[in-house]
Amino acid sequence: MRDGAAVADMFSAMSAQYAWSEADEAEVRLLEERVGVELPGSYRQFLLCSDGWGDGCLLRAGEVGWLRDLEPLAAEVWSGAGNGKVRSIPDELYFVYGEEQESVNLRREYVPDTLLVGRWDDGMALLNPHVRTAGGEWEAWYLASWVPGARRYRCFWDLIRNERVKPSLGRWCPEYGA
Repeated sequence: MRDGAAVADMFSAMSAQYAWSEADEAEVRLLEERVGVELPGSYRQFLLCSDGWGDGCLLRAGEVGWLRDLEPLAAEVWSGAGNGKVRSIPDELYFVYGEEQESVNLRREYVPDTLLVGRWDDGMALLNPHVRTAGGEWEAWYLASWVPGARRYRCFWDLIRNERVKPSLGRWCPEYGA
């Protein structure tokens, strides 16, 4: 895993003008206690570098929470709980990332259990604890009404790089390299 300084350099390259002051270790631990789980490394390191980003684009540690608690209607609608017709997505369709991914192949049953970490362009940035890499990173989603399903990424950094950052910055996930 990259150290905090390397991550700070990457996030400062994203645009220091949008960064907030960093959260301290106590604030991050408080968030982890509040949600009852240890955060994935890339997101945790982000908070230690910048407690939020932009004008509410990425939420501050004190604003982050489970989608089912912060946006119960969105969690219900996107999970398909109301219609009782949630289709099962097989692994060979679900675990496809990048250009080949079909955003409709979303496991809707995971939606209520996602962690809401950001909002932009009428959409939400979510972390999915149901899908974790060997290194402990959580799958990351961008869910919006104008996206059929969700755009899914292997980790928080991939989501930010693809949805909010210049492509020239590269990606950072501990086990996938820069």
